[in-house]
Amino acid sequence: QVQLTQSGGGLVQAGGSLRLSCTASGRTFISNLAMGWFRQAPGREREFVAAISWSGANTLYADSVKGRFTISRDNAKNTVYLQMNSLKPEDTSVYYCAADSAYRRPVADMVGDYWGQGTQVTVSS
Repeated sequence: QVQLTQSGGGLVQAGGSLRLSCTASGRTFISNLAMGWFRQAPGREREFVAAISWSGANTLYADSVKGRFTISRDNAKNTVYLQMNSLKPEDTSVYYCAADSAYRRPVADMVGDYWGQGTQVTVSS
């Protein structure tokens, strides 16, 4: 079992920046799991934002955030980050951290098996 604890988020003006953090615990080889971020706005389905491979060498982004958001990880701290720059009102959502349960599954095949508690990000115009 993996527990994911999120921090960060909040209210920011359009064009501003925020950083989300997600710390994993519960399994000794968390550093061998792909991890990612998803978001869900009111009345909409949860959508993929970004993912990172177990090593950090490979990343994927949704087209809507490419060039503005950066996902990274620090395996020594069991933590994954989402740096969000040039935020837009349409980025307003609850953001969820996710971890794959499969050992070193390629990031392109990442599945969200474990989930964080969610963090509200609100971007004002």
